[in-house]
Amino acid sequence: RRMFPTFQVKLFGMDPMADYMLLMDFVPVDDKRYRYAFHSSSWLVAGKADPATPGRVHYHPDSPAKGAQWMKQIVSFDKLKLTNNLLDDNGHIILNSMHRYQPRFHVVYVDPRKDSEKYAEENFKTFVFEETRFTAVTAYQNHRITQLKIASNPFAKGFRDCDPEDWPRNHRPGALPLMSAFARSRNPVASPTQPNGAEKDAAEARREFERDAGGPAVLGDP
Repeated sequence: RRMFPTFQVKLFGMDPMADYMLLMDFVPVDDKRYRYAFHSSSWLVAGKADPATPGRVHYHPDSPAKGAQWMKQIVSFDKLKLTNNLLDDNGHIILNSMHRYQPRFHVVYVDPRKDSEKYAEENFKTFVFEETRFTAVTAYQNHRITQLKIASNPFAKGFRDCDPEDWPRNHRPGALPLMSAFARSRNPVASPTQPNGAEKDAAEARREFERDAGGPAVLGDP
């Protein structure tokens, strides 16, 4: 599934005329596996981590692009998909469910020099935002994340009690803490949230929402 909430960044300080590639990878936060305790609304260590999954990198589909293009608007990694299928051959990011991960964001300068490999170590920068850590899950453990997804999905209007603009200010999606923490997937984590104009993506978003909305209700707290 597509990762939800979506990872988004705002970039500054690039050379407007130079080419850059943007990519992401994910590293384990620790060597533990977790379980969710509903009676205490908390995550507990459940044992040692499962064997590490194959390390993969996700390139933003607009890469490479000029610095001017990257800087003119928020960059969204809304095509990034996560799975727990160790045999995945679609290039998706493979994660273990119920394990904690830290996303890493990388900016790579496309060096036009013929001997650019000599400067490889100085042509990229890695950014780590600790607030984006999350637990990979195959079903949301927190009902507020389910509600946030419904509020964010363009095909979920029938599941909303009223228009989001009529919600009390402290209950609007923007007011909820983004626990960047509970993604989803049958192949873990994720889901589409924003329409992008492509009919294929729209149909996929609708199918994924219908699957999610039809599942059992899960309650919990981050």
